[in-house]
Amino acid sequence: MLDWILGLSSTAPTTPMKVALVTANGTDTAAGAEVTGGSYARQTLTVGAASSGATSNSADIVFAGMPAATVVGVEIWDSAGTPVRLWYGPFAASRTVGAGDDLRIVAGALALSLS
Repeated sequence: MLDWILGLSSTAPTTPMKVALVTANGTDTAAGAEVTGGSYARQTLTVGAASSGATSNSADIVFAGMPAATVVGVEIWDSAGTPVRLWYGPFAASRTVGAGDDLRIVAGALALSLS
């Protein structure tokens, strides 16, 4: 299941998977408030194959030229013509960035698991 949702199987969602940053977390039925402004853009997620029901980002995810914002979480979307949100969750601690700053999620820090 984890390989499927992250685009690593033949019947997977439309890849590449994209990571979005949010200033208000979403719910099971509604997306969060995505960051806007500056040079913000969703970034491609790269992961290794799942092991024991878990995986994480295999490379740093860098959001360059951020607008001033307090980021509280992430969402993972596919790249379909009408993108589908597949995953969401809060950061352990919110991150405040200034205009023009970069926000980096280091390799291994975005943990994904099924329990």
